[in-house]
Amino acid sequence: MHTLLVLAGGFALLGVCLLAAKFTGGSSAAMVKGAFVFLPLWLIGAAINMWFGVAKAGYSIKEELPIFLVIFAVPAAAALVFVWQCRAR
Repeated sequence: MHTLLVLAGGFALLGVCLLAAKFTGGSSAAMVKGAFVFLPLWLIGAAINMWFGVAKAGYSIKEELPIFLVIFAVPAAAALVFVWQCRAR
């Protein structure tokens, strides 16, 4: 359940980044930049989630690493698909 909530947070952050890009520039280039701004922010967020899993929940890094990869990769892949779609137009 926690993983789904964190993934939802990732998609929410992607939405915030894209909305901020839309309101500041609105062009396709601005939207692509918003998606690229999301990637390092989400990497930090996913790493913080991994740190909590290791430091607070008592999981090992070996146990948390696959979860970290999924948590980072799913919203990041959505952002990259969005970039690909924007550039294809």
